[in-house]
Amino acid sequence: MEKQLQDKAASNKDLVSNWFMDLQSDIVRQLEEADGHAVFSVENWSRPGGGGGITRLMTEGGIIEKGGVNFSAVYGSTPPPIKAAFRTEADGFFATGVSIVIHPRNPFVPIIHMNVRYFELSDGHAWFGGGIDLTPAYVFEEDAVWFHGNLKSVCDRFDPNYYEQFKRQADDYFFIPHRNETRGIGGIFYDRLPADSPAQFAHLWDFTRAVGSLFAPVYVHLIHQNRNRNWTEVHKNWQLHRRSRYVEFNLVYDAGTRFGLETNGRTESILMSLPPLARWESNYQPPEGSEESKSQQYFRKGISWLKTH
Repeated sequence: MEKQLQDKAASNKDLVSNWFMDLQSDIVRQLEEADGHAVFSVENWSRPGGGGGITRLMTEGGIIEKGGVNFSAVYGSTPPPIKAAFRTEADGFFATGVSIVIHPRNPFVPIIHMNVRYFELSDGHAWFGGGIDLTPAYVFEEDAVWFHGNLKSVCDRFDPNYYEQFKRQADDYFFIPHRNETRGIGGIFYDRLPADSPAQFAHLWDFTRAVGSLFAPVYVHLIHQNRNRNWTEVHKNWQLHRRSRYVEFNLVYDAGTRFGLETNGRTESILMSLPPLARWESNYQPPEGSEESKSQQYFRKGISWLKTH
């Protein structure tokens, strides 16, 4: 029985990590086609405690000013901070996932983030997590409705309660308390969904693959929708201002950043989410009635995009 459990665990690890690696390659291909100017660099890295990953970065593209599509599969002794956070005494862990952040050049093309991940402990407990969220500097209602509609369609294929539950969790998670505002217009976020039984694993594995496969077509559509909008220095400065909020969230509150650093991950890969440029201006408030002020009103929790529009 013990050998069967070990074989099952090994097969799940290989199944998930191999698919995630293929997902990284497919997303890179589609983003390179959409950008049309630059390509992603490739860097393989190893983690001293076990495992490693592939970092794919693009800089100075035609559309993408800076973007990262990272894959990792790491394992080893469970660090004390992780034991405390997960309330476990399990001595070993395995974690694999794909993490993406794209910072576009044009202020009207939104920042996007996706993460899909699988975590397993040596005591047999396992779970999935992930999600997609959008951070536009300028909020176009039709884009927001379309984006959330796509997320709901995927969620509804698996559970009619998933979208509302995971949207609410995204609103709560991607929130900046010291600013009293959200990072963007949210999306879906799920974490630590148990995958201990074969039925749980199969359901959540199918769901996570559906979320991962949604990323590229959704973002390529948003790129093409907004890439030809003309912008000025005013628009760029507002984009840099909104990027500063992105930095504050990722460095102060993001659990993935903390996990990567606490498990001795590759620092450059962990911090690839930071934009190439950002701007801080003390007590800045956009002019009343401006495009910037109109977008600012959307950076709050609880907007029901699919009910009120």
